[in-house]
This record gives sequence, structure tokens and C-alpha cells, in this order.
Amino acid sequence: MIRNGGRLLVECLIALGATKSFGVPGESYLAVLDALHDTRGKLDYVLCRNEGGAAFMASAYGKLTGSPGICFVTRGPGVANASIGVHTAMQDSSPMILFVGQVGTDMRGREAFQEIDYRAVFGTMAKWAVEIDAVERLPEIIARAWTTALTGRPGPVVIALPENMLTTPTDVAALSGPARVFEAAADADALAEARSMLAASSRPVILIGGANWSADGRAVLQAFAETSDIPVVAAFRFQDQFDNGSPVFVGEAGVGMVPHVKKLIRDADVILAINLRFGEMTTDGYTLLSVPEPKQKLIHVHASDREIGKIYVPALGIHAGPNAFAKALSPVKGDWAAWRSQARQSYEGTFTAPAQPGPVDMVEVSRWLRETLPDDVILTNGAGNFTVWPNKFFKFGPKARLLAPQSGAMGYGLPAAIAAKVAFPSRTVVCFAGDGDFQMNCQELGTAMQAGAQPIVLILNNGIYGTIRAHQERHYPARVSGTNIENPDFVGIARAYGFHAEQVGATCDFAGAFGRALASATGAVLELDISPEAITPRQTLSQMRDAALASHKANA
Repeated sequence: MIRNGGRLLVECLIALGATKSFGVPGESYLAVLDALHDTRGKLDYVLCRNEGGAAFMASAYGKLTGSPGICFVTRGPGVANASIGVHTAMQDSSPMILFVGQVGTDMRGREAFQEIDYRAVFGTMAKWAVEIDAVERLPEIIARAWTTALTGRPGPVVIALPENMLTTPTDVAALSGPARVFEAAADADALAEARSMLAASSRPVILIGGANWSADGRAVLQAFAETSDIPVVAAFRFQDQFDNGSPVFVGEAGVGMVPHVKKLIRDADVILAINLRFGEMTTDGYTLLSVPEPKQKLIHVHASDREIGKIYVPALGIHAGPNAFAKALSPVKGDWAAWRSQARQSYEGTFTAPAQPGPVDMVEVSRWLRETLPDDVILTNGAGNFTVWPNKFFKFGPKARLLAPQSGAMGYGLPAAIAAKVAFPSRTVVCFAGDGDFQMNCQELGTAMQAGAQPIVLILNNGIYGTIRAHQERHYPARVSGTNIENPDFVGIARAYGFHAEQVGATCDFAGAFGRALASATGAVLELDISPEAITPRQTLSQMRDAALASHKANA
């Protein structure tokens, strides 16, 4: 069958199992758009408003579903916008494939209109960056990209598509399906040594991370941890990968790490780290474990050999997939019940915080949401001080999910929530956004409206860039510069995009407003009136400033 490269590409993606894609149109890949005209219901194209939002959606979709998020953007400015999603997918270890229109092969290297060298630009940002020059190689490279995005440490692949390659006729056969790749399993001797190290410990800790866990893998890991009575700590923004209601779950190692988690990791004698890349946030700036040789005995299990020993020299490195490893574990026993019990008690105590100053008290709102949201809720957030509420004041059960960027990218929450509604239309999806964070991608409300994928969005409006203001007050107290925001009418904007919208001016009004949001068939935006003083759950902005001024005065 003769057809062009654009149609062959789409046929291959459908054969691999892709059902959704996100993008912004461009003349550089018209042949692909034409092929997508005939695939509605097989491979849907979600039309986005900005390439950054589209790439965030693809990254979040990959993280949520475990299938590569597909994104189509045009060359030059389009892919430059989309680069934020590639960076986020890489740091999140999320499978994603970004297809980018490219100038024709006959013009390459001349700095033609919107030309970019994609291998050079994305070589350090993506897991793999490649350009397809010959239409006959489309199936080969797409198959490799799909497998590359999913295996080892999952991540993003960038594929450049020269315009003339996409329009070239070909009779090359499309792919028939994806490769079936099983996770690497742990060697029996390695498993025995890991069990021996744990059994000989007095203060063991399990650290888990990564998004490529299966339900079975999570369940058997939980059974192992509970039977062995070993405390479990989740890496930064991966607390949804372990049942927070389990008596062995003791918290998250991330931004604003609570004291008991720091102490637990620092005082541990054996750490079993599974599916974890040792990032700055999870290690409190690489201070909880000494670089390169930790005083704790580290057992590092990862599907990618490149992660083992990348920063820390493990006492035992095991090259294995997280689910295969978890299924091979057998319980160990030791005298550490009090160690685990104290950690769990400390974790439960983190949900207690003083009443917050200002009209809407997020301590009370978070408590109400914990008790009210369905067990399969999906929470999303971008970046800012407001993220403490979904990240530290919510308990994720085995069915709940958190989509939050390890890259600390503002503007991720709304696109991620839209992607979640695209993937699971019937589930409750709640996006937490600060006023500054929301305005990074608020135009994607239009995407949500057009796609019929409308989440509930909570805008925590405090009129400041909260994270930067907090750093500012700590280091340059009482010298406010560039962190106050004059905001638009968020309710009016949301209504213009067809959303139900309300302003919540008091804590007591939140429950009723959220009930109306849940009942709305058009999604909802609730603007919460938050005081800038409520900068953290346990320290106000004024207290932060006064402490910094006193410290500066004492050191003068």
C-alpha cells in the first residue's frame, strides 16, 4: 500500500498502542495532521494552546498511564516551548515521545526558517534525540523510540521529522506491535545478600521512587515491608507509589523535608533504595548520605545500570526492575519495631498544624479534602509554596495518584490535570495551583473545554510568588522586589472558558463550593482567598522576616 511518511508514522503509533496525543499544529508536519484526520477514536489528537502545555500533558500522561505520552509540535519556536515538558519528563522518569517537524533534508544546515539541530539541543535533556532522514526507516526508529522511552529508567525521546520525509510515498510495512520486554530480575545471590544485610541491621529504611511501578509490584512491596516491619519513605513527589495508610509508611523525602524523615535517613544503618534516582531534594542537598560513600549501607536497586553508583557507591548494587525485584523479596525479621513505630507516629503528627491566618485556612481545607475525596482521586500541582498542601497534607491510598513535577516546573499542574481527565474521564481530578503558577498555562483551560476534559482547579491566590518571596525574606528581609503580583479576575477568566467558577472568601464556604464543583458537568475553578502571611503551615511571612532581621542584626 502506497502512502506517505506521515500516514506511516500514525499507523506505527496505533500498532504500538498509542490512543491519545497532544499538540499544537504546524505547517512542518501537515502530513501527520492529515493522517490524524482519519484516526479519531483510534489515535486522538488533543489540540492544545501552547507547546509547553502540550508537552506537560504528554509527560503527565506517560507518568500516569505507563504508556509513552505522545506530543506533536512544530519546529523552532514550537519545540523551544515544548522543551520544558521534555526536561520535566526526564527528571520525572516519565515515558514520552516528542515528534517535531523539521526543515526539509535539502535545506538542513543552512539555518533555514525555524531550523534547529535537535540532537545538539536535546542531547543532554532527553533520553534519546534522533532525526529520521529516510521514510523507510520510520518503523525502525519509532519502534526503538517506544522501547527506549519505556525501558530501564523511562524518559523522553525527541524525534525530528523532516518535512519532505513526511510527504515521501512509501510501501514500507507499518509495525505490527510493540516489543515485549520483561523487567530484569535480581540474581538469587544478590537477593540473599540483600536479605542478610537487612536482617543484620537495627535501623533499616526502604526508600522508593519512580513512576513505573505496577499495581502488583506495589502490593508485594507493601506486603514485604509490613511483614518485615520496615519503615518506608517515598522519594520526592512519589508518595502515591505506596499506600500512605500502611503502618510502615512514614513520609516523603522532598522539598520541605520534615525533621523525622531527615533523621530517619541520616540515622539508618541499612537503606534499601528501590527504583530511585538520588536527586537533590530526596537527599536534602546530598547531605543525608555522604558523597560518594555513605556511612549507611546502601542497597541500590534500579532497572538502569546508569543510576547505580551514579552518585553514591552502594554496598550492594542490584540491576533489576522494581516490580520483578519486589516480587522476589521474602520477609526478614529484626529488632526494629520501635524504630518503625516512632517514625509512623511522627508521620501522623505532621498533619497537625496551627490555624492559618487569613480568610481561607488550608489546614482545615486539606483535612476536609482528605476525608471527602474518592479513593481513586488524581491530584496535580505545579510549583510553589502552595504545593505543601497536596504533597504534605494528603494521604494517598493504593488507587490515588499524584502528578507533580520533580523538575519544580511552574505551570505543570493544569496541563497534567487535563491529561488525567483525557486518560480517565470518570475519575475526580483536582489541580492545586498558585496564582502565579496558574498563569503560566491558564490558556490551557481552552484545551480542557474543547477536549471535554475539565478538572477541578483550586487557585490558591495570595498575590505573591510565594516560594521566591520566602527565600527573599530569609536572605534579604524587608526588601521586597519582583515578587508581588497584580492578578486578573480568575473567576471571569474561567467562566469565559466555559468552567463553573466561584471565589471562596472564607474557610466555611469551601465545602459547599467544592460540592458544586463536583456536581458541575463543565469542570470548575475555585479561587481561594489565601493570606500571603500563610506562607508555610508553621511559620508566617512576618515571622520569617523577623527571624531573618534578628539574625542579620546579631551577625552585624
